[in-house]
Amino acid sequence: MTQGAELILGGVRSGKSAYAESQARASGLAVHVVATATAGDAEMAARIAAHRARRPADWLTHEVETALARSLTQAAAPDRCLLVDCLGLWLSNLLHAGETVFAAERAALLDRLPALPGRVLLVSNEVGWGLVPTNALARRFADELGWLNQALAQRCERVVLLAAGLPLTLKDLS
Repeated sequence: MTQGAELILGGVRSGKSAYAESQARASGLAVHVVATATAGDAEMAARIAAHRARRPADWLTHEVETALARSLTQAAAPDRCLLVDCLGLWLSNLLHAGETVFAAERAALLDRLPALPGRVLLVSNEVGWGLVPTNALARRFADELGWLNQALAQRCERVVLLAAGLPLTLKDLS
C-alpha cells in the first residue's frame, strides 16, 4: 500500500482534475504535475492549455507519454506531491505503443507505486458506466482501464469518485 497515494476517479467533466488540483494545493508540498496528454489536434491543445493556465506558476510539469513509472520515480520525494493527470490518456498512449510497451509500463507502475515517497494523486476515468463500445480497440481500452483502476485502488490509501463535481470517498485508510 502506498502511503499518501490517492486514486481519483470520475467520468468526463466530473470535476476530477479540479479536485486533484485542490488536494495538491492543500497538501502544502511542492507540486509536480505529471501530464500524459498529447496535443494531436487543436481541440486537445486547447484542453491542455486550459489545464496549464489554471495551475499555479510554481508547480513543475513533467510531460510523459508512456514511461510513467520512471518519471514518478525520478520526481518523487518525501516533500513533494505528484499529480498524475490522467491515467486514461496514458493507457491510450500505451495501447498505441504496442503490446510489449503496454505490458512493461503497466507492470512498472503497479510495481513502483508502493515504494514512492511523498504524496501521489492519480486521476483516472471511470468508463464502466457507459455503453459497451462498438469496436475492439475501444472495448480493450475500457477493459484495461477498469482493470488498472482496480489494481491501483488496492494499492492506494484513498480512493475518491467524483460525480457532478462532488467527491464521494470510496476508501480511506488514513
